[in-house]
Amino acid sequence: MVRRPLDPPAYPVREPEVKGPEPKGRSKVYGKPRKGTSPVRMFEGGNEPTAHDGPRKPRRIGRNIAIGLAVFLSLVLIGVVALFFSVQGKMNNVEAFTDYDGRPAETPGQDWLLVGSDSRAGLSAAERKKLRTGSAVGRRTDTMMLLHIPDGDGRPTLVSLPRDSYVPIPGNGNGKLNAAYAFGGPKLLTQTVEQVTGIRIDHYMEIGFGGFVGIVDAVGGVEICPKQAIKDPKAALNIKKGCQLMDGGTALGYVRTRKTGAIPDFDRTQRQREFFSAVVKKAASPGTLINPFTAVPLANSAAESVAVDPGTGPFNLLSLGLAMKNNPVTTAVPIGSLPTIDGQSVVKWDTTRANQLFEALEADKPVPKSALEKG
Repeated sequence: MVRRPLDPPAYPVREPEVKGPEPKGRSKVYGKPRKGTSPVRMFEGGNEPTAHDGPRKPRRIGRNIAIGLAVFLSLVLIGVVALFFSVQGKMNNVEAFTDYDGRPAETPGQDWLLVGSDSRAGLSAAERKKLRTGSAVGRRTDTMMLLHIPDGDGRPTLVSLPRDSYVPIPGNGNGKLNAAYAFGGPKLLTQTVEQVTGIRIDHYMEIGFGGFVGIVDAVGGVEICPKQAIKDPKAALNIKKGCQLMDGGTALGYVRTRKTGAIPDFDRTQRQREFFSAVVKKAASPGTLINPFTAVPLANSAAESVAVDPGTGPFNLLSLGLAMKNNPVTTAVPIGSLPTIDGQSVVKWDTTRANQLFEALEADKPVPKSALEKG
């Protein structure tokens, strides 16, 4: 039986490879042989790859990510702008400055007068009872602090001004510093502080009991580290020694109580500085600012609870918070003596050391250690 050859296949038969010297690669630009013996890779169809060959998904994914990020940042920016105008519209303004003969000239850095009043505005009857704030009408102040934020990246300085400081009050003779607020409100208090310190105040901020509680709760509480256990029914306070997270009501009792120390008001000023530093640092932390569930309630609470001079806006408050993250120096006006005048115990400053303190702040320089007071 004779075998007939099969019909030729319908597809080309690949010729067997012939071993021999491997061809050298050629330059894509000049077509000249390259140095070396890198083999030329074979591709089906005999065509070399072009710039259009290969998968294109990674490039598309990268483009989509870039577009998504741009959209996200745009929405964040729109949200920030909207929040800014919302806060700006809700802020409470109070006239705190007045022009008068002999007012100190402007100095480097920013100087804030921070005032805590006992206003019960915003608190219901049940809240007043729970927080033991009483029901006094009107408002008084026993918390006054001078905050100096230097130009550049230096450390801020937070100075307590004891409420019983015996100072000259324009148009009212000599008296306790907090009496200036009672006599003439923020304007007279600011003028009194400017004249006794020689420092021109740039920004004024005041907060009452209700705002105090609201801001602390808006940031989720603040960590405070009492040096001793304190129980004070008058301030609705019962806390243990050591670091702990305090809500708004507990923090309010902590800064109000007079149950500690041989000189309770000096201890209070120290606790007030401790609290202020803690709450402002937390409010300005990235975890608070980039989280809309904390940033928005905080912004709204601050806007509705804090009273500022008309020249102070949201960005000023934000700059204050960011500055306080730079490990501020905290001190009080150096005390000279504690005499009794007209039947009242008052605080007289150590004039020499107090002048050193305020002259350093006026010149935007670090305060000498000799002028710092721990109490």
